[in-house]
Amino acid sequence: MTDGLNMSRRLRRTAYTKNVEAAGVSGYSIVNHMLLPKGFQKTVEEDYWHLRKHVQIWDVSCQRQVEISGPDAENLIQLMTPRNITTATIGDCYYLPIIDENAGMINDPVMLKIGEDKFWLSVADSDVLLYAKGIALGSKMDVTVSEPDVSPLAIQGPKAEQLIAKIFGEQIKHISFFKFGWIEFKGTQQLIARSGYSRQGGFEIYLQNSKLGSDLWDTIWEAGIEFKISPGCPNLIERIEGGLLSYGNEFTRENNPLEIGLGKFCSLDGSVDYLGRAALEKIASKGATKEIRGIIFGGDKCPTCSLPWSVMVENKKIGEITSAIWSPRLKKNVGLSLIDQKYLSAQQPVEVHCQDNKIRSGEISCLPFS
Repeated sequence: MTDGLNMSRRLRRTAYTKNVEAAGVSGYSIVNHMLLPKGFQKTVEEDYWHLRKHVQIWDVSCQRQVEISGPDAENLIQLMTPRNITTATIGDCYYLPIIDENAGMINDPVMLKIGEDKFWLSVADSDVLLYAKGIALGSKMDVTVSEPDVSPLAIQGPKAEQLIAKIFGEQIKHISFFKFGWIEFKGTQQLIARSGYSRQGGFEIYLQNSKLGSDLWDTIWEAGIEFKISPGCPNLIERIEGGLLSYGNEFTRENNPLEIGLGKFCSLDGSVDYLGRAALEKIASKGATKEIRGIIFGGDKCPTCSLPWSVMVENKKIGEITSAIWSPRLKKNVGLSLIDQKYLSAQQPVEVHCQDNKIRSGEISCLPFS
């Protein structure tokens, strides 16, 4: 088995791929049929420490936008999510579980309210565009569902605010977490949100007009030299430590929002109607049979987790680790797993049956890892 990709037009390049290649990208993953850089010259551990101390620039154009606009735009999105979105105002970013008729997770996008009848859903790796189109057509809603030319670029790390304020002005500092504002770039207005797929803080610029991609990357790169900027990508160590879940890894359509810690984003009192409401309310009344937890375990550095690893208590399988890696900060291996409801207590002893045929002792942890 090789680690390479056979490139074709089916694997879409991004507005920043040229810059990513020049920066020394060492590999890609594919999300939404689009290239996502997964590494540069640094090791994962070197990248982790740099992200925690400095600032990085990430090509996250694979976070495709599903634009929903028109008189019924809000109604369509509300039908897809158990989160009450009627409280959202222009400038808000809402994290949403999107579910099907059985309360299975379709996606977990960030919703940006661009206007009273215009929204973007910044989606993970599943086809929300066709799901939204199908519901809109079946319900005869007055909406337009499309994928606009928007290429998100993330600036992450503790020095991100200093860097972005240097380029676009001090007003950037007034954008609150999970809110967005606007910046001027090359005579255009571009959306910028205080958000990102890390716990280190930062911003995401939702660039409209992919032709400006290289100019935007170069502008940020040149200004970032004094802040020790580096090319980067979502870091697996930082993601797991932070309890950030990945669609297709930690959960799929086989899972519901209550299992993966999204109950706080679900209206269960009948005040909001949505597809899968009856199923989700039934699950809530009985209680989820499993919930997401962290696993911290010892032994030598664990291998890459490309297959689920059994989590055992005595001879009983209570879960499966779906993402795992060595944490250089905690000096332990860390992983994420859905765990049987009877074994959720922190410090519950477990055994992890890893891919290298080694059994490593550990315990259940709350998320994020402290």
